[in-house]
Amino acid sequence: MVCPILLTFAPRMGILYIVPTPVGNMEDMTLRAIRTLKEVDLILAEDTRTSGVLLKHFDIKNHLMSHHKFNEHGTSAGIVERLKAGQDIALISDAGTPGISDPGFFLVREAVAAGITVQCLPGATAFVPALVDSGLPCDRFVFEGFLPQKKGRQTRLERLSEEDRTMVFYESPYRVLKTLQQLAEHFGSDRLVSCCREISKVHEESVRGTLSEVIAHFQEKEPRGEFVIVVAGKKG
Repeated sequence: MVCPILLTFAPRMGILYIVPTPVGNMEDMTLRAIRTLKEVDLILAEDTRTSGVLLKHFDIKNHLMSHHKFNEHGTSAGIVERLKAGQDIALISDAGTPGISDPGFFLVREAVAAGITVQCLPGATAFVPALVDSGLPCDRFVFEGFLPQKKGRQTRLERLSEEDRTMVFYESPYRVLKTLQQLAEHFGSDRLVSCCREISKVHEESVRGTLSEVIAHFQEKEPRGEFVIVVAGKKG
């Protein structure tokens, strides 16, 4: 008598997709990003209202779930369980690539620790075009994102004053002038800088020059839109 052989298969785990979205122009959305968002079982969004507009534009009707910096520590465990059960899930932010000054790192770390496949799609990230069109060296650079608003800000600036690589910062229009003035205090007013605002939008603009020149420009012209500040490193 031949005994039957029972084969057991491990259940398929889902994939966590990190999907960049446009920072301004809807045409910056990739075909792969659209297809992925249509095919996954669930889309995690930083702000479901903002992302709802994007998804409607591309006729994407998948279920949306809120996932942002205020709830990610509480929701990530349940999301990992969904992935382990075989669901494919996409994470998007309001604009750009999740994890780059946006929620994403914590969930990715938890998914990797659980042995889940994570795929980050290429796509829009605000600092890349700002860095490349700044006219400053972009072969070596350091991305600083948003400076601390209060605690640790002066210490960070003092440390960066010796940085010889090009530096990239994010800033809001309400603090950009203050930040430029503090950069001038720590780096010197003759340090070269490029301020790029409203990337890929109708009013995209780059203001280049020394810190003192760019400060004077924004003292006369009120800053508007989200900014990427690209600063030259210290010369040896």
